[in-house]
Amino acid sequence: MAKRGGFPGGMPGNMSNLMKQAQRMQRQMEETKQELEEKQYIASAGGGAVSVTVSGKKEVVSVKLSEEVVDPDDIEMLQDLIVAATNEALRAAEEDSMAAMSKLGGGLGNMAGGFPF
Repeated sequence: MAKRGGFPGGMPGNMSNLMKQAQRMQRQMEETKQELEEKQYIASAGGGAVSVTVSGKKEVVSVKLSEEVVDPDDIEMLQDLIVAATNEALRAAEEDSMAAMSKLGGGLGNMAGGFPF
């Protein structure tokens, strides 16, 4: 005689555990996202002449320029240094985010039974 409301082999218990794991993973992902958004990433270009700080939300927080890099006759160089420093800071933020999230999602492949979806 089968147990009432269940499948042979105890499937509901396994499903309950799976749901608990998914909820725990969701909480961990939200906490990690919050922590990442609060971080700041600093990068510089031109030997430190330009320094850019971005937040984990990928927003520019500050730009610092050394006096010697501010040359009215060479605005293009200053613009290039700002772009380079900004892109490097954003790249660092993205790499940190990807690394943190991959730690949390490392077991997802096993949960799907190894299927490629």
